[in-house]
Amino acid sequence: MTNRTLNLDDALYGYLLEVSLRESPLLERLRAETAALPMARWQIAPEQGQFMAMLVKLTGARRILEVGTFTGYSALCMAAELPGDGQMICCDLPGDYNAIACRYWQEAGMAGRIELRLAPALDTLAGLQDGRFDLIFIDADKANYPVYLEEALRLARTGGLILFDNVLWSGRVLEEQPDDPDTRAIQALNLALKNDQRVDLSMLPVGDGLTLCRKR
Repeated sequence: MTNRTLNLDDALYGYLLEVSLRESPLLERLRAETAALPMARWQIAPEQGQFMAMLVKLTGARRILEVGTFTGYSALCMAAELPGDGQMICCDLPGDYNAIACRYWQEAGMAGRIELRLAPALDTLAGLQDGRFDLIFIDADKANYPVYLEEALRLARTGGLILFDNVLWSGRVLEEQPDDPDTRAIQALNLALKNDQRVDLSMLPVGDGLTLCRKR
């Protein structure tokens, strides 16, 4: 028994993946292709993708919104668990990696469930209907995290789930006077959510830190 979360060294993390990860060959190929890119650090961990897929199942989500898609790994994990009439909107900026996402979605047979909108995310969000989404995953420009929170609360249905990635920010959230606006924004988000009575809250040490908010 232990009264705090374990630190995972390489050996223990490898064991976690060995005994629990059910990554498909297609997802494994996508992750390997992404790892060769200069921005590979933007990729979520595979166990996080599997956890988020489980959340789609547990919540019965039919409409998902993702802010920050990159090569499409997290989107594919979640979209694969949507019901036949489920739909997902992904927001990102134009980049060479968009083609990688679309190629893998097509190969997985998920292209019909996923709509990729290439524009500044706040512009896309402004045109979406209030209370429409069952699950929202936010993993984009960190400086706008506090703004994304307000947009997500508008767009999520009551009882819907909002996920924020990178909330531990590789430990940089401990900096007392950070120069980096991204770090300051994540710190502000974390502090604001602690006492935000609009949501139920759980921050998990998954990947780089994942916060779950259930809209009340």
